[in-house]
Amino acid sequence: MSATDTETPGVRPPPGPAGPGAGPSEGSKPASDEGREAGAAGEQEGGEEADRPDQPQDAWSALRDLKGHSPRNMRVGGSARFGGSLVGGDQHGVSGGQVTGDVFMGGKTEIHYRIGGLASAQTSGIVPRSTLDRLDGFFTADDEHFAQLLARLREERVLVLTGPDFSGRRTAALMLLHRLGVASVRALARDTAPADLAGLGGWGTGEEADGEQEQQAGGHLLCDLVTRRDRPLRETHLLAARDRLAEKNAHLVITVGPTAALDGVTAVEWRPPPAAQLLAAHLRALTDDDTTGRMLALPATGAFLDRSHQPREVAAFAEVLARHARGEAGAEEVAGFSGTVLKAQIQEWFEEDETAIPLRDKAFLVALAAFDGGPYALTAELSDLLYTSLLKTANSSAPPVVPVFGTHIGKRLQLARAKRYEEDEHTEWGPVSQSKAAFHDERAALILLSELWTGHPSARPALINWLRQLADDGRPLVRTRAASTVAILARTDLPSAMALIIEPWALSDLYREKLVAANALAFAHTLGTPNVPRILDQWCHARDLGLCWVAVRTYALIGPERPAQTLAALRGAARSFYANVAEGRDPDPLMASELGESIALLLLSEADEEVLSELRRTIDDDPAVHGLALGGFLSGCRHTEDAERYGMPMLLARYARAAAEGSPVAADIAALWRASLSDRHYTRTALERMRDWVLTAQRSEAAEWALAALLPALVTETAEAQRLAHLLRTMPSEDGTDPPPVAARLLTVLPRLR
Repeated sequence: MSATDTETPGVRPPPGPAGPGAGPSEGSKPASDEGREAGAAGEQEGGEEADRPDQPQDAWSALRDLKGHSPRNMRVGGSARFGGSLVGGDQHGVSGGQVTGDVFMGGKTEIHYRIGGLASAQTSGIVPRSTLDRLDGFFTADDEHFAQLLARLREERVLVLTGPDFSGRRTAALMLLHRLGVASVRALARDTAPADLAGLGGWGTGEEADGEQEQQAGGHLLCDLVTRRDRPLRETHLLAARDRLAEKNAHLVITVGPTAALDGVTAVEWRPPPAAQLLAAHLRALTDDDTTGRMLALPATGAFLDRSHQPREVAAFAEVLARHARGEAGAEEVAGFSGTVLKAQIQEWFEEDETAIPLRDKAFLVALAAFDGGPYALTAELSDLLYTSLLKTANSSAPPVVPVFGTHIGKRLQLARAKRYEEDEHTEWGPVSQSKAAFHDERAALILLSELWTGHPSARPALINWLRQLADDGRPLVRTRAASTVAILARTDLPSAMALIIEPWALSDLYREKLVAANALAFAHTLGTPNVPRILDQWCHARDLGLCWVAVRTYALIGPERPAQTLAALRGAARSFYANVAEGRDPDPLMASELGESIALLLLSEADEEVLSELRRTIDDDPAVHGLALGGFLSGCRHTEDAERYGMPMLLARYARAAAEGSPVAADIAALWRASLSDRHYTRTALERMRDWVLTAQRSEAAEWALAALLPALVTETAEAQRLAHLLRTMPSEDGTDPPPVAARLLTVLPRLR
């Protein structure tokens, strides 16, 4: 019997119009069906929802989806925590460290890097010789790669060097010219028109350099040349420049970013050296060999190097380490530096204007944070959905237009400091290989979403609309990531996230939105968000059954972490449900089912021993608690290992282990079985569950041995033996014919009582 079969026993309401033991027997659906229904239709014109079935996904499938699709930095039931300025134990707030330059506390943090002390070359001018000599003192590169670039520059006189932003391409260009032996290096304005390269003045000698006339070859640097599609850098521009350079015995290096418009020009990619090598070179220039060795051996240095940091960040970290060696910077500043520069990078992304980072790329950054480690195609698809919402916020009168083509995967991921890789993705049909994308630094997603929510409130309407669209998506991965994203927002600003997103979902008439609200609260609790249990306790006793449903579902997901408190809350919810029915209100079969499923998840968790003992103790309590215990137990009996249709029932396997170990869990399971079989409201369901176990035993020898050990423990009086014997003699096999052979074998183990 699979976890998605139809009947789900729950709390037994008192006899009434719904009948005893009312539950969502015919209403619950498999996760796959629920997903297809949720994605089958969107909003109608005028904002009205399409008329479509809406049933909640069962708790077991929901938990499976959460585990299968959770982001790498949060796992339901795991140990991930996001507290204060810590992410997984790493400092990421400004309080964690101080960076070269000024840090302004308030709405934003500005970190001014000094990579070699160079300012951007916005105007033409000679680079001071002292700057070149200082850069030469700590510059490091792959010798063979650098030698090839140097030889090409010497022969061709002009070299176009490309690489990611902040990869050190400017410093590399300066060092190529410096080690070529030029007398001086002139930095040209980056907005120089490509067509003007051949006609620029001052190509040859006769220029002033540090107060002396140039007598040797001259060097020229055009850093981050501005190009456009209608004004690309063409091969003809370089050919004309090369002729002019040869006349004047000069050389030119042009650096461009990965998105530069080039026509017929082959740019050479700059490959920065490994971060460890670069850090060591900077430290030797700032300190001595012994100090360099000590600083490189620090655990904080190893943690820094394990992350993907840019050369400018490595250089700034070297300065922090040098100050630490002199006693001017504390250990906390060193340990927190990595997180500080990561937050600065994220702030830089969103503070850049549209010409530097287009709005569509910013939308992709947000989508990548939500779907970090997810399929790239899905992330790109949903980032355009966010982009349209952002366009409406920016200009509500203009229809949003999304370019269909033109986005290069490599360039997008380069901007995001992310990687692309192949990995299996969990689906309802089994593992499927997917091309995925993830930030190099696993902390980036958490910090980016927090920064977006608190630092850019104007984006909130678009973000909320996007999240609602994700919650309404038919794909479990998308809905799960919508919940995990909201959880991060709740951890950052709980009141706003509750008021703007979670509560409206919880109060929705649509169970698919209630489900995402429950998942979001479960994720938020996993992240260490305070007050989530208090919210759930209040909602468990709310008159609104929707809030109560969300609370019970959330308890089903986080209950194993706090089983005693969860059981107490579920008992309270069961009593409230029973009281409402007793007062004449129509019973909600889905709520009855949800209470039973919550108990089932607790039974099948690592807290099973405590839960089983507590359920056995409460069998004889008031009717609501009695029904909760038996309904939850029988619900747990449905679930099999790996959710296989004829897989080993999980509680049967647990009984076999407990019996072999002499654990009290075996007696608890037997007691709950006896109570279920003898209760007139649950006998039928219990017998159906037992039939499922017998059919499994027909296919599995391990299940047959386990059941042979369990059945004698279920017989303490003649009526119990007669009930089980009748089942084994009369139950049909899978095809509806005579009882399976295993039934006759199991019949022999039943005690014969008089």
